[in-house]
Amino acid sequence: MARNLSGLLKKSLDGERLELLHILALQSSMLHVPLYLVGGVVRDILLGHSVNDFDIVLEGNSAQFAEYIVRKFGGKILIHSKFGTATWIPNESTFRRLHVPVMHSPDTSLSFDLISARSETYEYPGALPSVKRSVIDDDLRRRDFTINAMALRLDADYFGDLHDPMGGELDLAGGSIRVLHDKSFVDDPTRMFRAIRYAVRYGFEIAPETLSLMNEEAQSVLSQLSGERLRHEFDLIFEEESPIPMLEQLKGLGLLKWVHPALQAADARALSVSMSKPEEEFGDFTIPDLLSFTQTLGWVLYLLKLAGSDIDAAARRLTFPALLTRAAREAATLHQKLPTIQERKPSHWTFRLDEIPVLAVYAVWLVTSLPALKYYLTVWRRIKPYTSGYTLQQRGLTPSPKFREILTRLRAAWLDGEVKSEEEEEMMLKGLIS
Repeated sequence: MARNLSGLLKKSLDGERLELLHILALQSSMLHVPLYLVGGVVRDILLGHSVNDFDIVLEGNSAQFAEYIVRKFGGKILIHSKFGTATWIPNESTFRRLHVPVMHSPDTSLSFDLISARSETYEYPGALPSVKRSVIDDDLRRRDFTINAMALRLDADYFGDLHDPMGGELDLAGGSIRVLHDKSFVDDPTRMFRAIRYAVRYGFEIAPETLSLMNEEAQSVLSQLSGERLRHEFDLIFEEESPIPMLEQLKGLGLLKWVHPALQAADARALSVSMSKPEEEFGDFTIPDLLSFTQTLGWVLYLLKLAGSDIDAAARRLTFPALLTRAAREAATLHQKLPTIQERKPSHWTFRLDEIPVLAVYAVWLVTSLPALKYYLTVWRRIKPYTSGYTLQQRGLTPSPKFREILTRLRAAWLDGEVKSEEEEEMMLKGLIS
């Protein structure tokens, strides 16, 4: 008999998700469609972690099943026919029909990804896979590591039964990261990044035979991958609690040179600072739409000690958004030139730092703790004179480059303490105009 983990499953899911999962399981049973929780969710349940996101795999047509669920219980669906996936998003009417109490926050989207079991083939090393619908065992065999190749069956009387044809539970208990076949890293070399990420995250070891497969044949395929695909693996690392040992292992194994040689000189130790969003006193930061704050800051810190030309080259290879490229380059330049702008007046600091992205200044402050940088971020950059261009026009002046000179001089006076009140600013303004 299969080992049953229904007790662990109930502990790992909140009541709302568990109720809806039972509903999906009941409907699949009525349709005689085998239904499974698959992959990382099973791993985390066995590790005793709570889970919010999970994939549900069925041996059948996921789109048709999702449409059936929506007709019966409401909500909406998103169908991705190319990938054989559908997403069911319950709404308030769904909960009313099912008499399920709503416990999730209005800010939290509750959804269920429904995926047709499939097999994969790779036309050439590093290619995105070609998929076709199949059965659960084929779906598990296409995965990266044994600890991610387990499933919990949900339908009929099988609810909670562990399906583990690859021995994932044994490797999970032994703390081993093991691939499923010898060409795993050649088919998809990003799995080498994931192996290191999982090993560090869980305190596991990469199995010796798996480590030996991270060879030059597999690593060389990295140079054929798109920049977006490679950058995504780093983005995920920056979101981890312990990114430094992950990046150091990538460097030690020689993987970075295949992404871009400049990354071999990147210093992961800068990531030892707090990567969470700063306190409100620092204000808002502009970041690229494609990345989170942590990912953007992670890149800026990681590249901080590289030369500008190396940052530009790595940015082109990894298709950085323009804002990220500029922030990384300016942070590196500021970090390098800090000794030459020490002991300057606040106005000198402010006018210099106004020219670069605020995130770049924040990153350099994190690694240097230089008071002037914090003063700029929290105070100086917000200091402006009462006088504006409109004020000058009201005084009878015609718009000209002189406007900028006057306004800059007044702002510098406030920053450097030459004026401390609106009245004192007015006196200085009269002198500047005359």
